[in-house]
Amino acid sequence: MARNKEALLLLLDVSPSMHTFLPEVEKLCSMLLQKKLIYSKNDEVGIVLFGTEDTNNELTKEVGGYEHVVVLRHIKVVDGDLVEALQQLPRGTVAGDFLDAIVVGMDMLIKKFGSTNKGKKRLCLITSALCPIKDPYEGTKEDQIGTIAEQMSAHGMKLECIVARGRLSGNVDMRIMDENDLLLKLFSTKTTAKTLYVETPTSLLGALRTRSIAPVTIFRGDLELSPKMRIKVWVYKKTAEERFPTLKQYSDQAPPTDKFATHEVKVDFEYKSVEESSKVVPPEQRIKGYRYGPQVIPISSAEWEAVKFKPEKGVKLLGFTDASNVMRHYYMHDVNIFIAEPSNTKAMLAVSALARAMKEMNKVAILRCVWRQGQGSVVIGILTPNVSDKDDIPDSFYFNVLPYAEDVREFQFPSFSNLPASWQPNEEQQEAADNLVKMLDLAPSGSKETLLPDLTPNPVLERFYRHLELKSKHPDAAVPPLDESLKKITEPDPKLLSQNKPIIDAFRRRFELKENPKLKKSTRRLLRERPSGLNEEASMGDGSDGQAIKSIENTSTVGVEKIGDSTPIQDFEAMMSCRDSPEWVGKAINEMKNKIFDLVEDSYEGDNYLKALEYLVALRKGCVLEQEPKQFNDFLHHLYKYCEKHNLNSFCESLASKEIMLINKTEAADSEVTEDEARSLMVKKEPKLE
Repeated sequence: MARNKEALLLLLDVSPSMHTFLPEVEKLCSMLLQKKLIYSKNDEVGIVLFGTEDTNNELTKEVGGYEHVVVLRHIKVVDGDLVEALQQLPRGTVAGDFLDAIVVGMDMLIKKFGSTNKGKKRLCLITSALCPIKDPYEGTKEDQIGTIAEQMSAHGMKLECIVARGRLSGNVDMRIMDENDLLLKLFSTKTTAKTLYVETPTSLLGALRTRSIAPVTIFRGDLELSPKMRIKVWVYKKTAEERFPTLKQYSDQAPPTDKFATHEVKVDFEYKSVEESSKVVPPEQRIKGYRYGPQVIPISSAEWEAVKFKPEKGVKLLGFTDASNVMRHYYMHDVNIFIAEPSNTKAMLAVSALARAMKEMNKVAILRCVWRQGQGSVVIGILTPNVSDKDDIPDSFYFNVLPYAEDVREFQFPSFSNLPASWQPNEEQQEAADNLVKMLDLAPSGSKETLLPDLTPNPVLERFYRHLELKSKHPDAAVPPLDESLKKITEPDPKLLSQNKPIIDAFRRRFELKENPKLKKSTRRLLRERPSGLNEEASMGDGSDGQAIKSIENTSTVGVEKIGDSTPIQDFEAMMSCRDSPEWVGKAINEMKNKIFDLVEDSYEGDNYLKALEYLVALRKGCVLEQEPKQFNDFLHHLYKYCEKHNLNSFCESLASKEIMLINKTEAADSEVTEDEARSLMVKKEPKLE
């Protein structure tokens, strides 16, 4: 078999105890095969059912026993027929013996591959483990598991058990369930096996690893603690974002009779001169350029290589710090894992000693990393100890990339404390809001967390793969509605809402809830024009308390009537914040525009430009906050035209250097300027330098 080719055998329990989970089992296994058709089309898959009325397997014919086990599909290269076979599984009528199913599956893999392909053979068992296991002819059940585990280890097989159990009914035999759990646990101690328990159909969808990704090191070398102390380490990616499969262009121009047509689309680019549109510019006459203000600066490949930063490959320790000094929200990109070099005892001891010391002292390490030679960037990150609690798993480190100063984004949000006292929530409103937030907790105290990340599939990807499989059979098929199992991930849980209806009703009584239409003005503008905000006769309670909502007072917070010369920016902001009349905003904007225009007009050799730019930045910020994009955009266009007419090129260059641009639609909904148009203003409007 190929290096990355896997042989997978699905052992599916279809006994009555699994009937409620079987629809999700069908979806889960179908999804697994659909992904294999995309990413691993050479993998081989077989399907074995147990708990069926019938019996159909080779072991029954050869040695007897192993009843109620049916080989639905023999091991073969994955194809569409296997997907269809899993979409409507039969419902069994008898108890299922998962040990019989494991033995049948193991026998199939041994007969198919023998002792070859070690490590690439996998048994996936999905069962409720609530049915009794038959006693063996000789010895105990524990002895039988020991024999099975020994054979699995000898042939390089892995076992993955998914135990699906919902809310247990009163007729479940707890003795049988506990015994089965103990038997499954023995597998993990005697061979390469793991067991996962799920309680809901939704969590079952994320329980099975539907795509195998071979681990690849991104770094092998020394972790340099000091010039005289180094540890041999390997670095792997711990997590990575799962993306959509790459879509390729398809051509239908090939003749239908050509069976070997690839339908591949090849794209060629031609560069033509602006002066002569018919003349193609050859590669040796082309050069890259970088925009620098109004100019384009050509940079040759030789110059680029000369100025390129070329750090040496290596991972160096910069120092240690308390774990509390590095906030969790500083972490960037994917998580990597540092492990000691395999089979290097000294490296394992060094990593373990360092990790345990850092754990004990609550320290983390700051590293400077260059993963490969020729890498054009240096990564600064945090190394967090990962101390293992299992004897057979060595200690390691987790690594997260930290941001540079230029990467940090400070988002300032206004606080309720800045609003007038009459706008502040009272105690009853605050309590109702607190209870609503607590109700939405997915991990309440005393209960298990719902939608665990490890057991929750990406609903967008799940829906895409299902639609892709549908389109493979019916090219004209429309996009189907969202599956019920995926709705439980993307929509509020109806059961949770019904259980907490009193809390929701209490929140409704404490606040006046209205439908929020698409506003053409900001909330602040709306409140300014209607300062009372709510109907004065409306009741805040449920009708019994009779407490009326007080009208919001229309008081001006700042007594500034015009923009002065000493603190013009502060005066402008004070006028913009006034709420006793809608005229203050327009007055403040017009006065600030006059200030800016006077500075530019009266400037001598650019002595007022810096001050004018500061005022212009303040004006732009105020127009964004008050959702007045047209006022600012019209003024900026007018300012550019004035500069062009009077040859004030230096002021236009100053605007470009400060990156002052039009207010686009992402900043203000009323703006008619797109983001690209806003950025192109500097190119379109700047006068040409002579």
